Amino acid sequence: MSRLYLIRHGKPAAVWGEADEDPGLDATGQAQARAARDHLMSLPPAERPTRVVSSPLRRCRETAAPTAAALGVEIEIDPFVGEIPTPKALGAAERPAWLRAVFQGRWKDVEGDLDYDAWRGDVVRALVGRGGAAVFSHYVAINAVMSHLEGEERVLVFRPDHASISTLDTDGERVTLVERGREASTQVL
Repeated sequence: MSRLYLIRHGKPAAVWGEADEDPGLDATGQAQARAARDHLMSLPPAERPTRVVSSPLRRCRETAAPTAAALGVEIEIDPFVGEIPTPKALGAAERPAWLRAVFQGRWKDVEGDLDYDAWRGDVVRALVGRGGAAVFSHYVAINAVMSHLEGEERVLVFRPDHASISTLDTDGERVTLVERGREASTQVL
């Protein structure tokens, strides 16, 4: 088994529906990114990540950057650990309402342009070969992983806080949960 860490991005400078569709981190988020780095670097050498993988979105890349710099590695960008794809017919202003509906349901019932239950499987498969990595991702993608690992059909099974670090193991064929990261005291909604 090889350890991997699934980390939610730090607090962004903008929230859903605001003008910036790809915000970076605010000052709190930058501090959270440094705290995540410090935690990962404090692990025993055998458990410390050796790779850094990130969603293509700026908030994840900026959260990943301090860890990558500390490890002396480049950030590997992987769209499969990115944000849940919004249906093409929806604009940015409609995304928050769509996501609220998604959070209330089950993966097989999510309405949109693709099979979101299959998307959930794609996110999990993206982690299988990532042993030794710190993977920086998003709230919904992390829920995709957690619901799959727990055999749960509901979309919302975990409320990862900003820069929350969940610990997983992979044997190269499957991923297992070791420990969930810190949960947020408030909802994303």
